[in-house]
Amino acid sequence: MTNHLTAIVLAGGKSSRMGRDKALIPIQGVPLLQLVCQIAASCADTVYVVTPWQERYQHLLSPTVQFIREVPLSSETSGESLPHGPLIGFAQALAYVQTDWVLLLACDLPKLRVEVLQEWAAVLDGVEDEAIAALVHHTKGWEPLCGFYRRRCLPSLIQYINQGGRSFQHWLKQHPVQALPLPDPEMLFNCNTQDDLFRFQSPYPLQ
Repeated sequence: MTNHLTAIVLAGGKSSRMGRDKALIPIQGVPLLQLVCQIAASCADTVYVVTPWQERYQHLLSPTVQFIREVPLSSETSGESLPHGPLIGFAQALAYVQTDWVLLLACDLPKLRVEVLQEWAAVLDGVEDEAIAALVHHTKGWEPLCGFYRRRCLPSLIQYINQGGRSFQHWLKQHPVQALPLPDPEMLFNCNTQDDLFRFQSPYPLQ
């Protein structure tokens, strides 16, 4: 089993489709970001939260959780801050990681199961050397925001970003990735909209 693991939790999204901050939505009374960080801490020695809004969240989280301030990239021509997705936040946090493997999690996964993450972590030593990540694969491609990456993928990631790339899927297609088994697809359910939240909170499974 891998002895040392770092977790990165991404909490830098604007939650525009939800209409309010997803990270603060209570799940059975616990803010979603707090829930995800508790699960991350059950799997990893170190937990980083990447966000521009540390002041908004730090009172929710254990003092052992470390914040990395997400910094917008500036356009070389206009000097304006460019909007960017999770790939940038991941790259900024990965620079701080000391362990060979890192667990990357989005903050909007209310159905995460710690035992599944721990089972995945236990087999990382068996991942093929050339694979830069171990992720779940589905019909749309890889699931980039709930899985494991090797720290040594950072130079490739920075090169891709410097060339203007912002897509996890496009970047991952350029590298070998090992597939992880997913016993329960609902584990990757994410809350992006009010409809998603209603579906999650409904006592009846939606067809």
